[in-house]
Amino acid sequence: MQLRPPWPVPALLVWGLCWSVYWLSARALGLAPVVALVLAIVTGLLLSFVAGNWWRRLIVAAGFPLALVASGVAVVPGWAWLVLLLAALLLYPVKAWRDAPLFPTPRDALAGLPVLVALRAQAAVLDAGCGLGHGLRALRAAYPQVRLHGIEWSWPLRIGCGLRCPWAQVRHGDIWRATWQPYALVYLFQRPETMPRAVAKASAEMAPGAWMVSLEFEACELEPDHVLRLADGRPVWVYRLPFRASAGA
Repeated sequence: MQLRPPWPVPALLVWGLCWSVYWLSARALGLAPVVALVLAIVTGLLLSFVAGNWWRRLIVAAGFPLALVASGVAVVPGWAWLVLLLAALLLYPVKAWRDAPLFPTPRDALAGLPVLVALRAQAAVLDAGCGLGHGLRALRAAYPQVRLHGIEWSWPLRIGCGLRCPWAQVRHGDIWRATWQPYALVYLFQRPETMPRAVAKASAEMAPGAWMVSLEFEACELEPDHVLRLADGRPVWVYRLPFRASAGA
């Protein structure tokens, strides 16, 4: 069972780490204050994914520089905010804004899936929008016998995912342009607005008998074949091709 600390504990922990990075960089390592500042800001940005939704992530990322300005410990130059913006755009490019932000998949989220969805050895499985590889790790824990693939549009996340998941084939790309045809299962942790597009793409490209699995967000127009529940109550929606329309669709 994976426990998530209650809000605002994640924010406080990240802010404390940012201050530690700032002081250690400036004092222990003797780096220039502006360099220490940038390192601390980027640390907060990268760790903002620990928060549960987008506005909490914004609070986590912005907390340290705002506290620094308010404290008067250091004067934040205007270009430092530009660095923060450029780092955010590099981490989360404009083209990916229509898709989900960085939603980490709990390690045991898919533990019950093999009981319901049997996959042959060496079957190809895709994590569409793999981020830093949390979904790939959950898939590997559930299906150690399959060939795992990941597609990620953000170059920093793609590189980080490749380093964290060397046993998977991770590539840079657009999940909506890359074909889903070869995959026996496609795993998604998107958002409600993109689920109709995922349904249309899977219907057009995936073979009968293949599976689409979505953590938390339902394809409202479809009747799920199975629904799993995580320890925290979040659902895992499981759909098999050809899809069945829901009664209210």
